[in-house]
Amino acid sequence: MIFRDPFQPHDSVTPCLLLTELLPFPVPLAELSLMNKLIHTSLVESQQHVEILQRDPNSPLFSVKTFEELPLKKELLQGVYMMGFNRPSKIQEQALPLMLAYPPQNLIAQSQSGTGKTAAFVLAMLSRASASEKYPQCLCLAPTYELALQIGQVVRTIGKFCTDIKVNYAVRGNRVLKGTALEEQIIIGTPGTTLDWCFKQRILDLAKISLFVLDEADIMIDMQGLSCQSIRIHRALPKSCQVLLFSATYKEPVRAFAERIIPDPIVIKLREEELTLSNIRQYFMVCQGLDEQYRALCNLYGSFIIGQVMIFCQTRRLAVWLAGKMSQDGHQVAILTAELTVVQRASVIQRFREGKEKVLIATNVCARGIDVQQVTTVVNFGLPVDLDGGPDFETYLHRIGRAGRFGHRGIAFSVVQRDTVPLVHRIEEYFRIFSAFLCTPLSQGTWCPSSALAVGEEMAAVEIFPEWKLIVTC
Repeated sequence: MIFRDPFQPHDSVTPCLLLTELLPFPVPLAELSLMNKLIHTSLVESQQHVEILQRDPNSPLFSVKTFEELPLKKELLQGVYMMGFNRPSKIQEQALPLMLAYPPQNLIAQSQSGTGKTAAFVLAMLSRASASEKYPQCLCLAPTYELALQIGQVVRTIGKFCTDIKVNYAVRGNRVLKGTALEEQIIIGTPGTTLDWCFKQRILDLAKISLFVLDEADIMIDMQGLSCQSIRIHRALPKSCQVLLFSATYKEPVRAFAERIIPDPIVIKLREEELTLSNIRQYFMVCQGLDEQYRALCNLYGSFIIGQVMIFCQTRRLAVWLAGKMSQDGHQVAILTAELTVVQRASVIQRFREGKEKVLIATNVCARGIDVQQVTTVVNFGLPVDLDGGPDFETYLHRIGRAGRFGHRGIAFSVVQRDTVPLVHRIEEYFRIFSAFLCTPLSQGTWCPSSALAVGEEMAAVEIFPEWKLIVTC
């Protein structure tokens, strides 16, 4: 695989050196997607069922269990195994036979990050590209410069043994003189620069493109102007061009956009994941103030002997304060803040995933989308609230869901101050959860939850917090 890299004198791509600083919360979808791509070094084995929607329900569908069943060249099989893929993921089992079929099939595929969809369409591009033809044949659009380079990294790895296939990047900073005859078979770019290459500089002939890939369609829609640019590019493609559209979600805005790009496509999607509280035991701890809240957290910290822990704070300032306080007291913790670059965030999460840190303090940037199987405990150092000061139910659900991934059992502690007890009751009422309230000895008055600990759990809680008063009702 030969790359024409406009940024370095040698044939290599190091996007880690090119990323920009993150914007304040909420984190843009493109940056969350890039962070997921950087930390997913292996496939995520989703438990969700794959659904297939097609024009003709009577048309036969094929799935594969091994890469050898696919019409892949030996060089591509070598590249797949170099990626560490021993067998296709769920989405690859269904999507790859359709992507590689003759005659070509148009496809929409929805799947979460880490399930192998990038590798799937990269295999399609490398299979469709003819090394003997010295002009662009496959075009892949990504919403940002950094995501385009990440796709290039996957092409580079899988196509390592396809030495006659070349790649070029239609991204900012890669200046190609007008009138240049592009010889690279695969072009990876962002919509704006690709549009310039096609209609202003006229160095990319869309009439010769046989495979068009639109990645991260939901992010395209989220970023102003990108969807219109993508549609304009698509309209200039020949009718025989195969179109593959990928998205992490497949909600109504994505469906409407997809229909403008591909009429009556075959759709492969994972059933939307339903986060549930049934496998997560929740405890709410009521404290008098911030200092007592911190002492309660330290008591918890001493009990974290199995698995790993994520501690969520509502604000960056609180997260920084808490990390500093715990570090001063000799506790080893990692922190994720908005001051870090995407690459730095990915590094922190990867170290946490590898067990080099047992405790990760974060704001809502990690409330969803980040899966670490070893997380067994989540601590809310204060409850998530919305702009009106009410409980943010969705963020609370995704926060504690970090402890219940992949069907595992988890435990969630919310260390709150007394004046936020009404928020606790609203969360309890909203989810109709089984919970227990733990009050420190300094707390005054009594109030009762609507449910009790399961048999045998009361003793365990008292052992963890011997100096606390356990208040439950049956």
